[in-house]
Parts: sequence; structure tokens; C-alpha cells
Amino acid sequence: MLSNPVVISIIIMTVLCLLRFNVLLSILVSALVAGLMYHNGFASFSAFFDALTATTSTLITGMKGNLETSLSYILLGALAAAIANTNLTAILINSITKILSSTRAYFSLIIAAIACFSQNLIPVHIAFIPILIPPLLPLMNKLNIDRRAIATALTFGLKAPYVSLSVGFGLIFHGIIKKELANNGVNVEISDIQSVMWIGGFSMLVGLFLAISIFYSKKREYKHTNFENLEMQEAELAKSLKMTKKEWAVLGGAVVAFIVQIYTSSMPLGALLGLLVMVAFGGIEYNKIDKVMDSGLAMMGFIAFIMLVAAGFGSVLRESGGIEQLVNFASSIAGGKIGGAIMMLTIGLLVTMGIGTSFGTIPIIAAIYVPLSISLGFSFPAIILLVGIAAALGDAGSPASDSTLGPTAGLNADGQHNHIYDTCVPTFIFFNIPLIIGGIIGAMIL
Repeated sequence: MLSNPVVISIIIMTVLCLLRFNVLLSILVSALVAGLMYHNGFASFSAFFDALTATTSTLITGMKGNLETSLSYILLGALAAAIANTNLTAILINSITKILSSTRAYFSLIIAAIACFSQNLIPVHIAFIPILIPPLLPLMNKLNIDRRAIATALTFGLKAPYVSLSVGFGLIFHGIIKKELANNGVNVEISDIQSVMWIGGFSMLVGLFLAISIFYSKKREYKHTNFENLEMQEAELAKSLKMTKKEWAVLGGAVVAFIVQIYTSSMPLGALLGLLVMVAFGGIEYNKIDKVMDSGLAMMGFIAFIMLVAAGFGSVLRESGGIEQLVNFASSIAGGKIGGAIMMLTIGLLVTMGIGTSFGTIPIIAAIYVPLSISLGFSFPAIILLVGIAAALGDAGSPASDSTLGPTAGLNADGQHNHIYDTCVPTFIFFNIPLIIGGIIGAMIL
């Protein structure tokens, strides 16, 4: 196995990512290593460059597999930027905070629900957190809420909807699963994926309830700071915000994007029509369209390129010839279905922890897991679940993931929330462990 190009490249990629080397470069370097091993590029100087050329060609050709996903991310970024340039989010949040409960557990559940809407109803991803959370810190301090509970609630809302529902970012996630399964010989529909991925969402829901109702339900004291007084003033100012024509136009565009993506199952089309509605009705000023698109690229562009390169990496792995050897080896040591499921989910956890994105993990692990799952006798629904949960594992708990970086950015606004111990560790424990258990049980039953 130490000479297998797939094994070596995956190890190199994971190590580089865990060492905080740039994710995009880590994937590219790992792909080149796999290609060099496959093409015997170390035999001579000329062979080295011939192998690099051939691998680069395969990589670029394979990148087209995620073109739709990348376009979706960029257009969603522009949609989120357009919403952020209005008072719409602040108005909605100010209205919602009026119904926030004084009970710590209910408070956390409402925060989780608001976060869920950021992935589908109004797809702003993590952009709502800096607007919502800092003004609420004084209220959290008054209620003595353990911020680790809020961190798990936010991460749940950022992650569970796309894992389990084919709407918004979930439509992108499920679309990548569908495409990569097809690339490896398993043809399924989006409805097939949603019909089993609810198990992942339910597993995370169990983890959320354990975190907020048992482990982080006790009071926790935080220091009062000057920041608190400032945020209270800003919270009072927010109450004077009003819906104008611009806010209504942006809200209308968001609704159009939501309806179109459901009706057509096309996230790029939904986001594009939503943006056009915003422009037509004044939600986005004509002379600021370039600024909105630039903001969208800044927000989502890097992730979009990771998607492209990850698809190319998967293509290189499939061409390398090492997958069949790896599958045969893994099948021989798996000890049957349950051993294979545990092994695949554990590897998926490590890979996603390194990359920091579930979306970019799918093309890489699908190339290995689909043939391995078939050799172990798993059904198509079980294969969907294993690939989906293996990709989702590690996004929660990864220091490099938006699902953890976003919550920390809001909760640490006054310097009293640690990224690793107050966000990454709790989300790792209460989401990854339930996902592994749910994935194993689900794969054995389906």
C-alpha cells in the first residue's frame, strides 16, 4: 500500500492541510504526486516533465465536473453580498430577537433555527453571524448562557440543512454527490439522496440536544466589557430600522431564488434570476453591480476554486490505477460491511478535517468509496449515505471550516470565546460522533 499513488497522495494532502498549508495548493501538489507515481515520472528527467504535463491535463479536464457547483457558489456569494448591502438582515434579526426566550435552551434552539434559514430560505451562509451575534452577547451574559451551546447551535444551523435537505446550499451538496456517484458508476437522483441523507441531519439534531440540554445547560459567567455597552447602543439603533423599497426588492429577489431552485433544481438559475429581480426593482443599484459581484467573489470565490480543483484531483485518482488495488486491500481487511463502514467514515473524517470543506471532499472520497462499497455489497442508498456522511464528517470541528470560523467570529467579539476549545472541540464531539453512529447504523439497515 505504501506504493499506491492514491494512498500516498491522500496522506500528503491531509498532512499538508493539517499543517495549515494552503488548501488549494495542498490538493494540487497531492494530485501531481499521484500523477508522477502513475506515469513513472521519477524514472528520468524527461519522464518527470511528461508525467507533470499529462497529470495537469487530466486535472484540468476533470475540473469541469464541478463547474456548475462553482458557478452556484459565486452567484450565491453575490446574492449574499446584495442582501448584506441592505438593512434587510438587520431588520429581520431585530424582529426575531424580540421573541428570543429567556430560557437558555430555548434561546439556543432559536439561534439554531435562524442559522438554518441562512442555508436555504435566505442563503447568506455565515454573513449573518457578525450582524446577529455580537449585539446578543449582553443578553447571553445576562442569562449566563454557555457560549459553547451557542457555538453548537450555530454550527448545526450552518451544516445540518445542507446535509439533509436539497434546498439552497443543500442542493449544491446533493448535486455534487449525484455527479460524483455517476462518475464512479452509480446513477441516482436528487430525490434518492434526500431520502437517505435525513439520517445525517437527525444524527446532528441528537448531538445538538445533548449539547444544549445536558452538557452546556449550566450557567457560565462572562466578564462585562466596554464592548457590551457599545453593542447595547447599536442594538437600540437597530430598532429604528425600517423596510424600504430597496429591502423589499432584495427580499423579493431572495424569494424568487428560493422558488426557482426548488422548481428547477438548479441553484445557478435560481441565484441568477434572484439577482436580476434585485437589479430590476432597485434592490441592487445599477452602478453598484460590479461591487456586489466582486464581494460575492471575495466571499465564495476561494471555495468555488477548491471545488474545481477537488474534482480534478478525483479525476487524477481514478486514472492513476491505484483505486482498484486500494479497494481490494481495504475489502480484505474491512472484516465485512460494518468494518468497511467504520473505516470509510473514519477516513472521511480525517480528509475533511484537513481540507475544511465537505463540498470539496466528495470528489476525492467518492472515487474510492463507491467501488469499495460495491465490493462490500452495500446497496445504492447505503452508498449515498456513506459518501454523504463521510464528506460531512470533519466540517464540524475543523479549525479551517466556515462552520466553525463563523461562530467564533461572532462569539469572540468581546475576546471571551476560544476558537479551538469553545467551538471546534464541542462541535467535533457533538456532531461527528453522532454522524459516525448514524452513518454506520443507517448503512447497515439500508
